[in-house]
Amino acid sequence: MERIAVFPGSFDPFTTGHENIILRAVDLFDKIIIAIGYNAEKQHFYPVEQRIHWIEELFADEPKISVGTFTGLTVDFAKKVNANYLLRGIRTSADFEYERAIAQVNKNMTGIESVFLLTTPEHTPVNSSIVRDIIRHGGDAGKFIPDKIKEKMNIYNRENKH
Repeated sequence: MERIAVFPGSFDPFTTGHENIILRAVDLFDKIIIAIGYNAEKQHFYPVEQRIHWIEELFADEPKISVGTFTGLTVDFAKKVNANYLLRGIRTSADFEYERAIAQVNKNMTGIESVFLLTTPEHTPVNSSIVRDIIRHGGDAGKFIPDKIKEKMNIYNRENKH
């Protein structure tokens, strides 16, 4: 059986912490689908199409990694793409408690297993909300954005007044 994992999130923006989880997980699975959850009623900082493009470029040299989008339940998307695992990064004990509850419900509903990777210490404080706030207020969030995305994001920010 092919080991297919879905790594769900908003990735608004995609951070070095996300990149680190993917790079550490790539050898554990035959395929990883980075799944961008989309909610038309929610105001996003970066358009979903832009996030897809940046992530695809970041992992262009890794054939085991692809990007998709979904609405609704993550497990429904996972079933649609024949994934048998959900990949999640854990930064703190609060993350663990939250993710554990979701993982247990998902397992009960669908049989899909959740796999947790602990973030490396240097990525523990990094989350999209903080990075978004830094960018929104004109700060330099460059150290929290993967190098292959950073310049493209800076160009986008200048052109769109982020």
